[in-house]
Amino acid sequence: MASKPGILTNWPWKPLGSFKWVILTPWIAHSTYSFLVSEPKERDLTYFLIFPLMMVRMLHDQVWITLSRHRTAKGKNRIVDKGIEFEQVDRESNWDDQILFNGIIFYIGYMLVPESSHMPLWRTDGVLITALLHAGPVEFLYYWLHRALHHHFLYSRYHSHHHSSIVTEPITSVIHPFAEHIAYFVLFAIPLYTTVVTRTASIASYAGYLAYIDFMNNLGHCNFECIPKAIFSAFPFLKYLMYTPSFHSLHHTQFRTNYSLFMPIYDYIYGTMDKSTDTTYEIALKREESLADVVHLTHLTTPESIYHLRLGFASLASRPQSSTWYLYLMWPFTLWSVLVTWFYGQTFVMERNAFKMLNLQSWVIPRFHVQYLFKWQSETLNKLIEEAILQAELSKVKVLSLGLSNQVTTMYKDEYDKLQLRIPNESKDNLVFPGSYPAKIWLLGDQCNEVDQRKAPKGSLFIPISQFPPKKLRKDCFYHSTPAMIAPPSLVNVDSCENWLPRRVMSAWRVAGILHALEGWNVNECGNVMFSVEKIRQASLQHGFRPLKINNLISASVLN
Repeated sequence: MASKPGILTNWPWKPLGSFKWVILTPWIAHSTYSFLVSEPKERDLTYFLIFPLMMVRMLHDQVWITLSRHRTAKGKNRIVDKGIEFEQVDRESNWDDQILFNGIIFYIGYMLVPESSHMPLWRTDGVLITALLHAGPVEFLYYWLHRALHHHFLYSRYHSHHHSSIVTEPITSVIHPFAEHIAYFVLFAIPLYTTVVTRTASIASYAGYLAYIDFMNNLGHCNFECIPKAIFSAFPFLKYLMYTPSFHSLHHTQFRTNYSLFMPIYDYIYGTMDKSTDTTYEIALKREESLADVVHLTHLTTPESIYHLRLGFASLASRPQSSTWYLYLMWPFTLWSVLVTWFYGQTFVMERNAFKMLNLQSWVIPRFHVQYLFKWQSETLNKLIEEAILQAELSKVKVLSLGLSNQVTTMYKDEYDKLQLRIPNESKDNLVFPGSYPAKIWLLGDQCNEVDQRKAPKGSLFIPISQFPPKKLRKDCFYHSTPAMIAPPSLVNVDSCENWLPRRVMSAWRVAGILHALEGWNVNECGNVMFSVEKIRQASLQHGFRPLKINNLISASVLN
């Protein structure tokens, strides 16, 4: 939100939330019906393709979001080092409003402008007119509109909302108040409307121009340099006709330079080119991948969890993982993503954080949780974990074990046997054989169901021993989340949630790996080896991590 929001700041359909796309339903239904029932010669492909074009634009933007987050996490060619936080993710969660707005305008324009119907697939003159009108009037008018938006009156009421994002992501490009988008559409409509009324428009000129605008917008805000220097060496004049990500990144850090839309020529003409543009560009091109000090290994859980990755849907990743109604509509892509994991077996970087001079990274193993795998894929997951741990040892990754101080039990004997092999000798007596003791603390695995939970006495505390939180099937018992702690404010670039945990909450094993690196503990906690739990707890508090109070209703009697 701008510092002093002006009129027409909010989008008209804001109260509809995630159901805002229903606005297009009448047009989508009518265009589809008309296309299907009309004779082949009377079918209007222009009208029918408006909505599919909007969906392709959303997919194009999502590809850029994923690519940008992956590249900036790795660090190669990154321009701005600062991270983003949840506040920016929330502010930019409505990035599809601009596409919805365009769709509404195109449908209304089709109804009001007769020349817009039955456009041909291609017309060379229309493509040339579109290119010339963009390079001339659109770029020129945008330059001066942009400078006007930086006047304190308009900046405080509108444009400051966009500049709240110092570190940009591709979708930052379309995060503006509603009034600004109206002005931008008027500019971009110059070549679109001109070619329509002159009967030179084509589906290719329309779709191509929108694709060009989206591509250049995403390119300028991606925060990694990807334009090779050889292009400008071979064609020097291109520096006036095509900007680079570092060019526009300087506008977001310096504010008073590099105003041009996509063609920097007007910044050269009017003397507003930032003097450090070339230097920033060359430094970003030479930048190598960041070396991690601590690596957190994770993997997919449920089939829908791919959307909750930081590289997936940013708005979903910024909230604890849960089912969303519209994900059920995406089951074909979900199934396709599962199939891809059969063939793509390389671990990849998902996230980067910084904490007290440490460079932290999260790596994703592209396999699903055992509960959702065939046996052979489960074995592949274990193999990939072993390989990732060996690779991550260079980055001081620590694998933590389990210690027990109260009498607890498990639901199944196989879980009991596995835990007996892992816990320290002094804790073995506290792990009770299943069914042999009315313990008040029960460790739950993924296989636990309501019948199993009924075995526990009233007032029991259920604690998960896997990534999955237990299903709350009993009202007379207490449920704990997976062990976790609240991250300190000095841990930066935290803009996604770890599985089902709340915002800025990290799993205990992830915290422990960070602590091992901070304290310089040269201990790998695997198998029967167990480091001092109390020492780790004290160190976590000293470094600013705070305990997560999951349920204040748990009484002392439950723990005894």
